[in-house]
Amino acid sequence: MVSAVQGLKSPLSSSFPSISRPRAATRNRSSARVQVTCSSSTPENTPLVIEKPQRNDAPPVTGGAYDFERATSSLAGKLLSSPKKVTIVRHGLSTWNLESRVQGSSNLSVLTETGIIQAEMCRAALSGMHFDQCFASPITRAKSFAEVIWEGREEPIIFLDSLKEAHLFHLEGLRNVDAKANYPEYTMWREEPVNFNVNGVYPIRNLWLTAREAWKEILLSPGENFLVVTHKSILRALICTALGLGPERFRAVDVNNGGISMFDINTRGEAMVQSLNMTAHMYTNHVYH
Repeated sequence: MVSAVQGLKSPLSSSFPSISRPRAATRNRSSARVQVTCSSSTPENTPLVIEKPQRNDAPPVTGGAYDFERATSSLAGKLLSSPKKVTIVRHGLSTWNLESRVQGSSNLSVLTETGIIQAEMCRAALSGMHFDQCFASPITRAKSFAEVIWEGREEPIIFLDSLKEAHLFHLEGLRNVDAKANYPEYTMWREEPVNFNVNGVYPIRNLWLTAREAWKEILLSPGENFLVVTHKSILRALICTALGLGPERFRAVDVNNGGISMFDINTRGEAMVQSLNMTAHMYTNHVYH
């Protein structure tokens, strides 16, 4: 059990083995010595000295993948001229989020004051990243969110219909509690969304087709670093199609308001998720790079 952390003075006693990271012969790396006294030490309480590399010259603590060729199927349908990085953000809190209403593709729900603040927080969190283009849903709550994040940048936002939210027909605008009480199909939407349908139209199955269309439109555009702002259900479809998951896995992922996810895309159009639903920027001043 560690009982004290003392000054950086005493050498390592012969009673304890040396603990240090291997040093590369060609690297000149300075190190800091940390002295720790343990309750289980020798009678003289001889300290254990551990050499730690300076943070700015330390080797990586996690290993990145060497490659991800054939990890998934191509999202572009053709070879790309260069690898891409895609950052996807879910819009902030809306009025119908706050009122617990079914939103779907309705354009009547708008950002709340909190939602606007969340957009400003996302803008600050992404200020350390370069984006060649921004793509967004034209539905008001996502459009407004994207405009706040993209403020001050030269390139215009590109609004894609393929980034619109799933159309949920007569359920849109209903409070969830009322929809559950009055429409049996609402239970299907919540518990088995892949089989939810209205007059033979399956919104979630169609959403997978829409997501693939969106990926192609984004990846075949000029540039290498893209920002995407959209809605929860289509975002789920974008994530799942990138990872090769079918619509039956619709609820296998979740993304919070203002949550940020990042993908690397190789020249074959295959995706690797680098982060999913990051929200540290909602609670701190964290800036992503």
